[in-house]
Parts: sequence; structure tokens; C-alpha cells
Amino acid sequence: MGSLLSYLAAQTPEATLVGPDVEISGAASDSRLVSPGNLFAAMKGANLDGHDFADEAVANGASALLVSRKLPYDLPQIIVPSVRRVLGKISSLIYDNPSSKMRVVGVTGTNGKTTTTYMIETALEFAGIRSGLIGTIETKIAGQSIPALFTTPEAPSLQKWLADMADDGVDTAVMEVSSHGIDQHRIDGTWFELAVFTNLTAEHLDYHGTIEQYYATKAQLFESGRTKQALICIDDEWGERLSSQVSVPVVTFGTSEKADYQIKDISISHDGTTFNLEGPDVSTEIFSPIVGICNSQNAAAAFLTLHILGIDTSAAVKGIRSCKAVSGRFQRLELGQPMEVIIDYAHTPGAIRSLIETARSLSSDDSEIFIVAGARGGRDRLKRPELGRALASANHAILTIDSPGDEDPFSIIEQLLAGTIDMPEGRISIEPDREKAIQLAINSASPGDTVLIVGRGHEKSLRIGSQKIHLDDVEVATNAIKALAQGSYHPRVQLYARS
Repeated sequence: MGSLLSYLAAQTPEATLVGPDVEISGAASDSRLVSPGNLFAAMKGANLDGHDFADEAVANGASALLVSRKLPYDLPQIIVPSVRRVLGKISSLIYDNPSSKMRVVGVTGTNGKTTTTYMIETALEFAGIRSGLIGTIETKIAGQSIPALFTTPEAPSLQKWLADMADDGVDTAVMEVSSHGIDQHRIDGTWFELAVFTNLTAEHLDYHGTIEQYYATKAQLFESGRTKQALICIDDEWGERLSSQVSVPVVTFGTSEKADYQIKDISISHDGTTFNLEGPDVSTEIFSPIVGICNSQNAAAAFLTLHILGIDTSAAVKGIRSCKAVSGRFQRLELGQPMEVIIDYAHTPGAIRSLIETARSLSSDDSEIFIVAGARGGRDRLKRPELGRALASANHAILTIDSPGDEDPFSIIEQLLAGTIDMPEGRISIEPDREKAIQLAINSASPGDTVLIVGRGHEKSLRIGSQKIHLDDVEVATNAIKALAQGSYHPRVQLYARS
């Protein structure tokens, strides 16, 4: 593994090599992760410029630099117009094109990526196929878990982890592919055996500008130069459009009658999700222990991925059944409390509505749904009123913070409230302290009610200003349930008074 710097430069358009040739054994775009023999890639980000951290990279033993301007170091340098645009392909070359040594499945879409990838990876292992996972929660290699910083890692990390998987004998790697990962060229240099599309709703428009551009970015994963074939859910207009535009072989699925494989007879219970999948060469019942109306699409995507990869139907069905839980995805807390308490990552209007619909389908007619939620700072400001309206479809919505970052948390909450202006008085409460908001919901619920705590899922910290603060929704909810059992907590209600 490794490449001569001259070879990397020769394979890179518009590159200029300055200085002597050296052997490169690895790559890093974070100066803190540089080790001897590495090529340090000085990328420019939204707030920081990697060129300003070259001192640390050199001190850590970098053998060469990949830069967009020559730096004053006595090290060989490849100079290119844009470091980010070439880093994926260069990283792949350094690590000997690891995606060519295994099957790589990429899953993209607004919702469902994490659950779908876990189902596929679990079922592959169940079928005796050595697999790896890269996604929002973690990267799994050889039984080891590496916590994730991004849904799709930066190119040097991605290619190194794929190379580690290849060295470990992995047959199939399953990864989440985010729109940021595509647009920022993190997946460049990666060849996909199969690209999977789950759905698309308005998200990350602060970054992409319009939903059309968001769609166009996602669609790049399905180009013939990136993937061998495509699996597309056509239950929304974007999936239907994508399926008609791709130039690679495509299989479609969904509840739509137009789908090659149709999802039918969906049934939701406290034990999981059951449905039938009908297609030209498949007619089977599929059960997933993960609860949720939308989970039928996730499980169908997982099953059809396995089917396309050549896994026997019986083994695929059993493998999906064996994936019992995904952290922060319809995660039920069962501590003997009289109400249902569920932690979920849902953070888009569509996902929120689907979650509330699922909760209602599992509840009695006279039970109520409480939901605790906020909105991230610095993201999709224009969708906040619609998110607030989705939250207000519960019986009681408690609005709180969710990593406001540099934004005023009260301004974020006011924008959520804008979507609830026609809701009856008393349906909406405000508690900016997220821990107290969770406690309030749990203590306000009656036996048989459901409390949904959404937006953060598996995450264990949030950012307020420049501070990163530990806050784990599961931990907070667990403590609130225990305090309720002991009678040691009394909620402090703050109702929003409309003028």
C-alpha cells in the first residue's frame, strides 16, 4: 500500500509537483491525525483553512503536502487549484483503490439511511458474509467500533477504513452517503456495487440552496461512473424522477403500484413491522423488530439489497429479523413506567409526522401523544415553521433546544411556533432547558400515553455557543422515569401565551 508522490501528481489534472519524489503511505486532512509518511491535505473549509495548520502536520511527520498554494516548508508539495476536488481520488490511489477489492453498497436519502445500513450489515453477517459499516453512528471494522464525526467521513478516513476492511477480508462494505459527502467529493475514488435511494424531503437547504439542487447532488451517486446498479424507492416524486433518469440498471420498490417490487399489507405492532413484498421473482413476508410505518421501506430496501447481492430469500428474511435495534431509532425505554417513552432521530417534518402516526397506531383511542423537540441552529431556517406544524400534530408539543450553536435558541423556538399559530391554546409548551422539557413530558403523561423525544437520537452532546455540552436523551429520559417512580420530581410548566 502506498504510492510515489510523482505518480499521484501524474494522475491528478492540473497538478504541479514541487520538490523531490517520496513514497506516501497514507493521507490525512486533519493535521492532528498526521503520522510519518502521510500526505497532508490542506483543505479550505467554511470556517478554517487547512493551510494554516500545516505547521502541526509537518511537526507530526508529514512527508509531503497537498496544497492550493505553495507553502514555505522544505517538503515536496503537490499544488492543485482545489485540494478538496482531488483528495478523494488521490486518497483512493494511496490506499490502492480499496473499493475495487470488495462490494460497496451506498445508501442515500433524507431519512432511513442509518436503519437501512444496519439492517443490511446485520443480515450479511447473519448469512456468514464478512461485512463492514460506515455511517452516522459509527464505523465498524473487524468487530471494532469507531465513533462517527460525519455521516460520510472525509476522503482520507473513508479510503483508509475501506483499506482496513479489505485487509480484514471484508466482502461487502455498507455505507451511508450524505449529500455533503457527495458535494464535497468525499466519495470520489469509491466504486459502488449498488447505490440505494430511500426518499427525499426538504433538508440541508441552508447548504444546497434549493431542493432541486439537493436532489441533483443526491442523483450524482447514481451516475454510471460511480455505481454499477441502482435500487430506488419510488414512493415520492424524487425517487420516481430519479428512476427514470439514471443510466445504470435500476430496480424500483415501494408501496407504489408502479414499483418493480411492491410493499403491501403493512402491519405495525409493539413487536415490530410486518409487510409483504411482491415482485417478479419474490413473494415473501418480511418482519423487522424495528417499529415504524416508514420502516417497511427501510426493511424492503435492505431485503432487496441482499437479494441483488445474491443472498437467499430465507437467509435475507431471517437476517433482517435479527437486526433488533438501532441506537436512537424508535428506541423504546422499558423501565416499568406506565407510559411509552421513545427516543428517535426524526428531525424533518415528514419524519416527525410518520413517527406520530406510528405512535398513534400503537396507542388506544383515548391516549395522548407528547413530543419533545427543537431545531438545530444554523440549518434550514425556512423549514422551521413547517417543522413546528408537524410537531403540533401531537396532542402536546414541548418546544426546546437542539444544538442552537451560535443562534439565539429563543429565536429558533419562535420560528417553530410560527407554524402552530392556528393550533388550540395549551397544545404547545415551551421549556428551553432540554433536560427539563423531557422531564416535563414524562411527568405530564398519563398511563397509556406516549412520549416521543426526537431530533437527536443517538447523539450525546449538543452545542450552545462555543460550548459542547453533554446531553444524552436516553440518559435524561431514564433518570426522569426513575425519578417519577420515586415521586421525586415535580414538573414546572411554562405555557406559551399567544398575544
